[in-house]
Amino acid sequence: MSPQPQAAVGAPLSRVDGRLKVTGTARYAAEHDVDGAVHAVIVDASVGRGRIVSVDTRAALAHPGVLTVISCRNAPKLPYRDNAASNNPAGRRLRVFQDEKVLFHGQPVAVVVATTLEAAQHAAGLVAVRYAAGRPVTDLDKAEPDEPTTYARGDAEGGLGSSPVRMDLTYRMARNHHNAMEPHATIARWDGDKLTVWDKTQWVVGTQTELAAVFGLPPESVRVISPFVGGGFGSGLRCWPHVVVAALAARETGRPVKLVLTRKQQYFGTGFRPAYRYRLRLGSDRSGRLRAMAHQIDAETSSYETFTESVLAPGQMLYSMPDVSQAYRTVPLDVNTPLYMRGPGYATASFAIESAMDELAHQLGIDPIELRQRNEPAQDESTNLPFSTRRLRECYTVGAREFGWQRRRPEPRSRREGDWLIGMGMAAGVYDTARNTAQARVRLNADGTAVVDAAASDMGPGTYTAQTQVAADALGLTMRTVTFRLGDSRYPPTPPHGGSMTMASVGSAVLDGCDQVRRRAIELAVGDRESPLYGADASDVVVRGGRLHTVDSPARGETYTSLLTRNGHSRLEALGTFTGPSGQERHSFYAYNATFAEVAVDAAFGLVRVRRMLGVYDAGRIISPKLAESQAIGGITGGIGTALLEHTVTDHRDGRIVNAGLADYLVPVNADVPDIRAVYLDGEDREADPLGVKGLGEVVHIGVASAIANAVFNATGRRVRELPITAESLM
Repeated sequence: MSPQPQAAVGAPLSRVDGRLKVTGTARYAAEHDVDGAVHAVIVDASVGRGRIVSVDTRAALAHPGVLTVISCRNAPKLPYRDNAASNNPAGRRLRVFQDEKVLFHGQPVAVVVATTLEAAQHAAGLVAVRYAAGRPVTDLDKAEPDEPTTYARGDAEGGLGSSPVRMDLTYRMARNHHNAMEPHATIARWDGDKLTVWDKTQWVVGTQTELAAVFGLPPESVRVISPFVGGGFGSGLRCWPHVVVAALAARETGRPVKLVLTRKQQYFGTGFRPAYRYRLRLGSDRSGRLRAMAHQIDAETSSYETFTESVLAPGQMLYSMPDVSQAYRTVPLDVNTPLYMRGPGYATASFAIESAMDELAHQLGIDPIELRQRNEPAQDESTNLPFSTRRLRECYTVGAREFGWQRRRPEPRSRREGDWLIGMGMAAGVYDTARNTAQARVRLNADGTAVVDAAASDMGPGTYTAQTQVAADALGLTMRTVTFRLGDSRYPPTPPHGGSMTMASVGSAVLDGCDQVRRRAIELAVGDRESPLYGADASDVVVRGGRLHTVDSPARGETYTSLLTRNGHSRLEALGTFTGPSGQERHSFYAYNATFAEVAVDAAFGLVRVRRMLGVYDAGRIISPKLAESQAIGGITGGIGTALLEHTVTDHRDGRIVNAGLADYLVPVNADVPDIRAVYLDGEDREADPLGVKGLGEVVHIGVASAIANAVFNATGRRVRELPITAESLM
């Protein structure tokens, strides 16, 4: 077939849903108008570990407008079937209201349902719960870790012992919370034994499956609707207890129930990036050639679920060396379960590895970029597979040129502007090119418009727009004549909207479905005696602006509308499919970046200000440059928060989160966000998927914190191995 003209893909187009969002007409989870909805407010445990002794609901039930109070004392027993397709770690759950156990501070212990939100809020404060409290264990350093997950190649201990240059470094990363603009919210309604929920989720299919498992329903009896998500960063990648609470309250009251978590409740009602302790030992020769690395990694998880993430991969494949050992231990604590947060695992590993590489470069007197160049692998040494693409050297070269790296002074504290010490740093980043099975339904109407449906999500990166671009070009239509619909579990299934897999997975399914429809139309035309294209070679026909024509004779052709109308077709339909990786991979698939930072540090007070940042990315084909630019700005901004501001603080006496709110948990604001630039290398990765994309949402975050930390060292001569970097650590 002749290649389809590409007018939309690669163009810097504005968001198709932009007008809905800026005018406030895009409806988020709590904003759907469901007739007869009442309000629910969760009562949180005030102890960090223990057992519920009694629940006194008399005062709450006496309050005007209160319909019911549900707790472990009166809640029905739920099936909580285990389901392999469910989206909770290890198939285990927090079984809300099913027993008296309190596993963490803030655990839901009751829910008040009332006719108004104010009545529910007030009555929640009237519920008196007595506990037999124990002392929670919430400190990573004071708990017994699980058995480790390990990896090894070569002899790491022997390699370290024989290395002329050895380093033994320990890094610590604080817990971070997602803090998206939209709070988590659910509206639940029962119609007989059918459940509908309007929910903030990044995976409508996963939430559907989880609710079906909890309530003992077939999945088709649960519908999940989530057309808009006001930011997620990973927090919506599983079904949280409040969703179950809302559905349970709706079933018990016989009314639709709306439940919105407060900002404070999101610190223990949903997940977080876990705190880490990361010991890294490395050995090299005196020219900087790495010989060995040993990684010992401890990360917090909850006592009732085991959460893990891909923290091991960068240490296995980012640099060339013969000897590697890794031990990754989860540490069960009396906390709620962590979850993926932007750049999960890889961002954590990057801070340790890239900071250590910078320390090694300084110790050996080698430029940090040159050190990384000397340790570039020829293939993925963890799998012995060739890289599908790996243009990290080009990222370094382009980044150094565009950022003015030659102006960097290698000696710390050698550049000063008044009271400010100026430093430059850089880091490499990598993230797995994830793909998974997805489907999309495509309908081409006789009026020349098209509708594409997929149960995907859009938490901000622009799924609506990017998928419309792919569909428009594949069908040969304009953007205005294509409608992409998402966020409904009744649409064809897709994987979670996370891990940078949406474009590769859903986009490839959309491409397949649109290609099928276009080819059917072409076959119909070349076989139709009344068509100007009758008898033409189908492989020579393309579609542009809704008109089919031959490549060599554009005047010879007709529109979709005339073709379908003449043949009595109101529509053409197809189900597009992407099967994801099939069997054993033949290549190693990753996206890469080189991130550069310039900081200013107040010499007297240790205040750090990021002045400018640059990211250069090997991320395959860029579907939408405008959206890609936004991804980089968002990812780098998040990295600034991780590096300098974000730190969830726990009172270890009772497990209470001390700074559960945006007044005390610091995130970057406009004044913290400097001049940010992004450069995407031209290219594609057809080995990865039919679109040639690699994904953007994660890789743009990875390496940001380490680049900033390395710049801080260059400015001050102080090596900080704990995030966030505080003024106290530099004074």
